[in-house]
Amino acid sequence: MAHAQPDLPDFLGDHRRLEAHDTFGFTCHPGVPCFNQCCHDVNIILTPLDVLQLSRRLGMHTRMFLEVHTSNPITKDLHLPVVMLRMNEDKDTACPFLGDAGCSVYDVRPWACRMYPLGEALPPARAGETPEPVYFVFEHDYCHGRSQTDCPTWTSDEWRRNQGLLDRNEIDALYRELVSHPWFIGGRRLDAKRMHIFYTACYDLDGFRSFVFESTFLDRFELEPELVRTLETDDEALLRFAFRWLRFALFGEPTMQVRADWTSPRSSDA
Repeated sequence: MAHAQPDLPDFLGDHRRLEAHDTFGFTCHPGVPCFNQCCHDVNIILTPLDVLQLSRRLGMHTRMFLEVHTSNPITKDLHLPVVMLRMNEDKDTACPFLGDAGCSVYDVRPWACRMYPLGEALPPARAGETPEPVYFVFEHDYCHGRSQTDCPTWTSDEWRRNQGLLDRNEIDALYRELVSHPWFIGGRRLDAKRMHIFYTACYDLDGFRSFVFESTFLDRFELEPELVRTLETDDEALLRFAFRWLRFALFGEPTMQVRADWTSPRSSDA
C-alpha cells in the first residue's frame, strides 16, 4: 500500500492512496441501504464554480445565495476564505437541497459530492513547481456503496469523468493554481482587506461583475472590447477573469495591463 506524502495532511495517511491505474469499487443509487444518509450533517466546502452553478440553478444573486445557504468558518490557521454549504437547522441537519427522491440539484451538485468516495489533496506550493493533485479513497463504515453486487470498479480518472468533473476541470484547475500559489510559501497569509477581495472575486461573482462595470475598473485597465462584451453575460468567462485579476491584485503578477494614461480620481483631485 502506498503511503501519503509527508507534506500532505496527516489525516490522509489513514486512507488508501490511488496511483494512476489503481482501482476502487463503488456505486450509489436508491437501492443502496445508505442512500441519502451521507446528505445529513456533513461539511461540504464549496468551490467558486459550485457557488456560481448553484446560485444560477436557484435563480439567486450570488450574494444572496452566500447569505442564505453558506457559512464561513474562521480558524487561526485559515489563510484563505472558506465557504461551506449550510445544513438545515433541524434535528436531521439535512442538506437543504435533499428532496424525497434524492438530490434536487443533482445536475449542479457540488464538487465534493461528485468526488465522493474519492478524495483529493494538493501538496503545499513550492517555488518553481506546479503541485499535482493526489487522490485517495475514503472507506467510511457508514457507506455501503463499496459492497454492492452491482458495484463497478473505477480508476480516479474514470470516476471523475463519470461524475462530470473533467468537464469543469479547467476552471477548477485555475482555482487550484490560485490557492496553491507560491506567494503562500512560508506560511504567508492574506490580510483582512485581501481576504475580502478574494472572497468577492471568487464567490460573489455578481458583486464582482458590478465592480468591473460600475467602478473605474474599465478606465484603469486595458481590456479587449470583445472580452469586455463577453464578461457582461458569460459567467464562466467572468470567473476565469476574476482568477486572472486576483493574481494581479494579490500577488503582483503582470496578468493585467494598467492604461498608460490612467490617473486615479484621488490623484487628479489632489
